[in-house]
Amino acid sequence: MPSQPPLPAGPSVRQLFSYPFRVFFLSLAVMAILAIPLWVALVTGRISLPLAMPALYWHQHEMLFGFLSAGIAGFLLTAVCVWTGTERTHGTRLLLLWLVWLAGRVLLVAGGQLPEFLVQIVNLAFLPLVMLDAGWRIRRARQLRQMVLLVVLGLLWLMQVGFVTTLDTRFSHGALVMALALIGIIGGRITPAFSATWLRQHGLDSSVVRVIPRLDMASLASLIALMGALVAGIDLLSGLLALLAGALILVRLAGWKGWRFRSEPLLWILHLSILWVPVALFLLAGTLLAGWPSTAWSHAAGTGAVGGLILGVIARVSLGHTGRPLVLPGGMVAAFILIHLAALVRVLTALEIIPWHPGVGSSSLFWMLAYGIFLVRYGNILASPRADRKPG
Repeated sequence: MPSQPPLPAGPSVRQLFSYPFRVFFLSLAVMAILAIPLWVALVTGRISLPLAMPALYWHQHEMLFGFLSAGIAGFLLTAVCVWTGTERTHGTRLLLLWLVWLAGRVLLVAGGQLPEFLVQIVNLAFLPLVMLDAGWRIRRARQLRQMVLLVVLGLLWLMQVGFVTTLDTRFSHGALVMALALIGIIGGRITPAFSATWLRQHGLDSSVVRVIPRLDMASLASLIALMGALVAGIDLLSGLLALLAGALILVRLAGWKGWRFRSEPLLWILHLSILWVPVALFLLAGTLLAGWPSTAWSHAAGTGAVGGLILGVIARVSLGHTGRPLVLPGGMVAAFILIHLAALVRVLTALEIIPWHPGVGSSSLFWMLAYGIFLVRYGNILASPRADRKPG
């Protein structure tokens, strides 16, 4: 009888660097658990750290360009290898890329006495390296359709440049809008595709999930225009564009029929998270046109849309790309509920419906529990070889 390949070994640090999603998904989960309580401790005066920028700006930067960037790197550098049929980034190259990301986090939290330009250069280096890695693969495969992702990533990076060099919140707001644009592109591809596949697998009509390319492009164009108007400081135009973008994205979501997937957590988490995008945009319009608190829209976007979609995507990708069936580990449905409770409570706190201290405290706890459950249930999966014994 032919010999069988050896059984996969146990978890190891080396395995984390065998595919980009492994180390970056694990890192963003750890960061999600640590960064929020650290921020609460800083803002309440319980601790003091030699931050490289004021605490509020540190919080904004790290959630946008620390947490989100790790999610982008883990997903994009994994997906682009599949899309283009190219060899994955792994081993030493992946380790060096991850160290650039990690150095940015360390310098911002402890580099208050270091030259400002050094902290800025290190932090601004990561996204271009991710774009370079993805870009040469896309160019080599002549997949021009994927270039839109690089364009939006480039705009996100320009917002980071503006923010770290000026500490002007117009750039952090512009970056958050570009994060919503990325959700529109990536979520707009995988959510209806996964949903239609699920319907076919259950013997149902998948044609009810409708994707309208012109509507997709219109919503993206409105978000890019919104970013430009926010950076330019044109409040009236920004408010109107936020209403337009929110309405377009709401129509897109209606076409995906998200309510049909309430029995499948790996799908409803995607639909529900993207629903926070128009909610955030309508709240932004209220901020610009009616004077609503700005933290309401930013947390609807950051906690609900970004935090929720990242949790849903990494839960699915971590199973599929490690050769495991798409069956959620125990506790993950609770994690999905908790992340959206965190968003809801934080938005209601921003709108002064819930008092600040209990609102921020409970929202932070829900967030940490959600990503803590992921870390407990997926840490071993991310650090272990594929269940099907394939490389990666």
